[in-house]
Amino acid sequence: MERADIDKIVYDKSVIDFVTIAVEVCVFLEKNEPLPREEWVDRLLKMLPLLYVKALLLPGTVSTEEEVPATFVREEDYSRVANMVSEVMGEEDVYLDVFVEDMKYSDTPVSTFISENIADIYQDIRNFVSVYQFGLTGQMNDALYQCSENFRLYWGQKLVNVLRPLHTLKCLSLENENDEADLSEDELWG
Repeated sequence: MERADIDKIVYDKSVIDFVTIAVEVCVFLEKNEPLPREEWVDRLLKMLPLLYVKALLLPGTVSTEEEVPATFVREEDYSRVANMVSEVMGEEDVYLDVFVEDMKYSDTPVSTFISENIADIYQDIRNFVSVYQFGLTGQMNDALYQCSENFRLYWGQKLVNVLRPLHTLKCLSLENENDEADLSEDELWG
């Protein structure tokens, strides 16, 4: 692949849009300021679908380097994000997942963790945006290729899987707010 082709791909509008939302998700997950679960879920539910759509729109590319792109997320970074998500989610961190390979061979439900799935997504997109920060087009191209492949094979499914329990929590929160509002109206007019 020629340099002009690589430049065209790595600076494509759809790639820049993906980089933008990926950075936003990473910054959100790296913040150490605790948010109430409802607010945290609400914000994540607005970012994750956009991340998914922008990943779907990435242009195709091929790897040009012999080496795999550098990884920047260390084990402690991954653990910090997973632990933060686990703390926010509390008892709601675990959910039943039917779209895991183990489910095909199991007679019992398979549970997984929102915190683990979010940390897996974070790891891939953080490695990707970290390579992009250096502005080296060959490496950017390969990071784009790697992130796109990982999205297709790995973290894209994790993203859509984790939306289900987050959606359920959001809807339960809205139901509770409506119930509280109904009680307040009954007291006011009662």
